[in-house]
Amino acid sequence: MQIYRHIPNSGSHPPCVLTIGNYDGIHLGHQKLINELLIKSKKDQIESAIMIFEPHPREFFTPKDAPTRITSLREKIEYFKSRKIDRIYIVKFNVNFSNMSGDEFIIRLKEKISAQTILVGEDFRFGRNRECGITDLLESEIETFILKEIKNNNKRVSSTHVRDALSSSDLSLARDLLGRHYSISGKVIHGDHRGREIGFPTANIHMFHNRPPIKGVFAVKLNEKFGVANLGTRPTVKGISKLHLEVHVLNFSKDLYGHHVHITFLKKIRDEIKFKSIEDLKIQIKKDIINAEIFLKNYD
Repeated sequence: MQIYRHIPNSGSHPPCVLTIGNYDGIHLGHQKLINELLIKSKKDQIESAIMIFEPHPREFFTPKDAPTRITSLREKIEYFKSRKIDRIYIVKFNVNFSNMSGDEFIIRLKEKISAQTILVGEDFRFGRNRECGITDLLESEIETFILKEIKNNNKRVSSTHVRDALSSSDLSLARDLLGRHYSISGKVIHGDHRGREIGFPTANIHMFHNRPPIKGVFAVKLNEKFGVANLGTRPTVKGISKLHLEVHVLNFSKDLYGHHVHITFLKKIRDEIKFKSIEDLKIQIKKDIINAEIFLKNYD
């Protein structure tokens, strides 16, 4: 898989079938696009390519009101690699790109990326001030396929729908929309060892998410091991400004430092609480572990 950090200004790449979007969450609608992309790529014997944007356009235009990130950039790349996508274009969304006209964007796709075919969803917009849409693509010389939306209980599957499900702790709905359990990946790093000091050692995860859409205490899997995770600001021990992810792995004592791991969220146990004392926190952690073990005992 080749990764490009921009649309090339000169030269051109081999012909490809291309899909374009933010791909936050890589939900069932995104997966349908990717499946069709790979089918078309194989049929036409040309490369498959995906274009995504970094940062998210709404993070660029309205950073204070931008949505939380369901999927980090690294997680997107991991997924694309698992699907054997040939090329990924990570386009930096900045002033210059946001001012590019729709016509210029189409020219770049044809001449620099060599997009022979484009697959997009029904709501796809592009160009300065979102001036262009499906009609403009259909009128270009690029073969264009429009994939209809996927619905869940008569509601459109979208990143917003997934984000809302996660923020309201409806992990079951999020799983239905994603086609898998929600997860966060990251590297295990050294923390302040406070968990070990109070009898519950944790793996501290350096997340690539700036603002994940969930928080609280959860029954989880760390890779293939069950555990209890806290995703929050640790108000009892010491408050921190951004969300922190730590996992107490059940019946496990090996060293995980430096490992890249995936935390799969299976069930929310409770919201994060500020306790009056460390002793009260310890009592609650014991209850959390018991609750998690009861759930995980019957987990299939």
